[in-house]
Amino acid sequence: MQVIPREARKITYSTEIRNLIKKLTLTEYQRAVLIGNILGDGHLEPNWSKTNYKLKVNHNIKHKDYVFWKYEIFKEWVLTAPKLDGWNNSFQFRTVSHREITELRTELRNEFYRNGRKIIPSNIDAYLKNPVTLAVWFMDDGNAIKASGYFRGYHINSQSFTDEENVKIKGMLSKMYDLSMGLEKNHGHYRMYINKSSAQKFHNLIVDYIIPSMRYKLG
Repeated sequence: MQVIPREARKITYSTEIRNLIKKLTLTEYQRAVLIGNILGDGHLEPNWSKTNYKLKVNHNIKHKDYVFWKYEIFKEWVLTAPKLDGWNNSFQFRTVSHREITELRTELRNEFYRNGRKIIPSNIDAYLKNPVTLAVWFMDDGNAIKASGYFRGYHINSQSFTDEENVKIKGMLSKMYDLSMGLEKNHGHYRMYINKSSAQKFHNLIVDYIIPSMRYKLG
């Protein structure tokens, strides 16, 4: 049996990765899902040299199907299938680092972050015109509202944004999709809700993009 020296294996591996990266480009759908991740639970992290960025997806083990759904979307960008992280009881994967993700990260960081804190950009409507983005954000951070056993609408848990930013995005979503929405305090921070009167309209907007294992969130 021929034994390939370790250094030769490294060179071959690096060449394969470089060739893969050259072929990759984000589709409109992948970009919409990626932005939904950024609004929700996902984040972009640098490679070891900090020259390019990659997407990291990490969800609790009970949302394993959701992780693998995202994996299938970015499969050609991923070298290793999702793995169980026993330390925090989650499944996770990372894409390769890539110039397009870096450029999107720069765009999103300029738009979504200020002084290291996530914000709502003034042109947020440009990022939410695709309902796929809204659906992914909802799967990450949304839930049905139920009180005394009755359905009351939907939450989007936007507490990571300031009160002013929540007012801004609530107004934008209300206008863009003609939704009756409000804000409520939760642990000292605002989060958005969709009133019952607009719940069906919101449901119809995102339902085609909600995967089966996450449809419980629709109520």
